[in-house]
Amino acid sequence: MARRRFFVDAVRGGMAELRGDDARHLTRVLRVEAGQRFEISDSRSAYLAEIAEARGERVVFRVLEAIPSAEMPVRIWLLAALIKFDRFEWMIEKATELGVERIVPVETARSEKGLLAASTKRGERWSRIARESSQQSRRVRAPEIGSGVRLEIALQEAADHRLWLEEATAPPLLRKVPASPAGGESVALLVGPEGGWTEAERGVAASTGWQAVSLGPQVLRAETAAIVAVGIVMNAWYR
Repeated sequence: MARRRFFVDAVRGGMAELRGDDARHLTRVLRVEAGQRFEISDSRSAYLAEIAEARGERVVFRVLEAIPSAEMPVRIWLLAALIKFDRFEWMIEKATELGVERIVPVETARSEKGLLAASTKRGERWSRIARESSQQSRRVRAPEIGSGVRLEIALQEAADHRLWLEEATAPPLLRKVPASPAGGESVALLVGPEGGWTEAERGVAASTGWQAVSLGPQVLRAETAAIVAVGIVMNAWYR
């Protein structure tokens, strides 16, 4: 069985400390004891570590050895139109599992009114969801959750490949993936809202160099489209 992984702030002198909810879970739910082994990450490297001390809201780890961690073959930045928060949070969780490096909430013309302002109060919760999902999927670092922005700001995002999801009239996403993808390239994926893009938004996206791509003839929910697109891009770079 794979060992559970926890994020720590830092590893110093071969020791690391965990506090907060994760520490309470270890001491009060799992009732861990000194000598038990877990994986930890300081967001730079992963390690096999054993518990040196576990009391209340504080757990101390002793590092035993470094764990080899493969780098993602592609850096994916997901710029996702704001949708109802329960579905947006599901998307954060799944995109994190797939290896997305950065997630940016975007307000579009057809986004539900008030979501951008309300999203400013969700940053801490969304970062926690991404952190927990990163631990579950054994990532070395959690994705960055950016502050909400308007579409015109999102379109200024610089990346090696900038793709925006359009309806079935656009070419398939796989057709826009390089035949021989280079490791370490960045891909920005722009996903629209439930009501789709306006003609004005389509024009601006095209004029700023974004390429329209399609996921097929089916009409997908915004969060479904985001996860499908991320999965396709990630696997294309694994070839």
